[in-house]
Amino acid sequence: MKVYSWNVNGVRAVLNKGTFLEFVKEHQPDVLCLQETKANRDQVEIDLPKYHEYWNSAQKKGYSGTAIFTKIKPIKVTNDFPPAITQKYLKPDSYGNIAEEGRVMTAEFEKYFIVTVYTPNSKGDLSRLELRQKHWDPAFLKYCEFLQSQKPVIFCGDLNVAHTEDDLANPKPNIGKHGFTNEERKGFDNFLGAGFVDTFRIFTKGNGNYSWWTHWANARARNVGWRIDYLLVSASISSKVKSATIHPDILGSDHCPVSIEIDL
Repeated sequence: MKVYSWNVNGVRAVLNKGTFLEFVKEHQPDVLCLQETKANRDQVEIDLPKYHEYWNSAQKKGYSGTAIFTKIKPIKVTNDFPPAITQKYLKPDSYGNIAEEGRVMTAEFEKYFIVTVYTPNSKGDLSRLELRQKHWDPAFLKYCEFLQSQKPVIFCGDLNVAHTEDDLANPKPNIGKHGFTNEERKGFDNFLGAGFVDTFRIFTKGNGNYSWWTHWANARARNVGWRIDYLLVSASISSKVKSATIHPDILGSDHCPVSIEIDL
């Protein structure tokens, strides 16, 4: 089974560029998880007859949002967190209500869950770092642990953090900046501590492998990027992961897709 994750930075934009349908045709993902769709379904002209599709759009127009396209029909698809987790952990901030931004979707299959997540950015001035550290990251971890108590979990998406110095081209000048704070990196550590495995690191060590590049200074061509898009799996199924790949050749967004092949 091939699972792909891609922050498209606006699904309408990537469709208009012609790259999205070409990518699907060439790679034929069994499950495709999208982040930052920035659209409601009725705003998108897309026809993928082989796929069941599910959307979780933000209440704010043109913002955030996730989607799942899957050849395998799920038992159930759930948007957002369960109410108990939302009520315990999440609260509105100066940017709005994080629970209404369409950031999480879960597809339940017979033997596993697949979750797509668009983690909030802590912002250049770190004005959303407290929300990340004290609210979002604990809520998402608690949710993944809840799912994992039932069956194995594959979760993927834009986690908006470079975990280690190998995950960005210029670590030293970025220490303490958004996406590379101790708080955000600790949040990632907590997923590993809860029994999840960073699939890319099963196969590939070291730096030079990135999934996001700024538009400035020809960064993508020079591969001056960050690895902030991930596929993590429950440790109980990590041995079934046959490959984990980053696809920097796929254009259309400032992020590129990441994928795994897993034998389930």
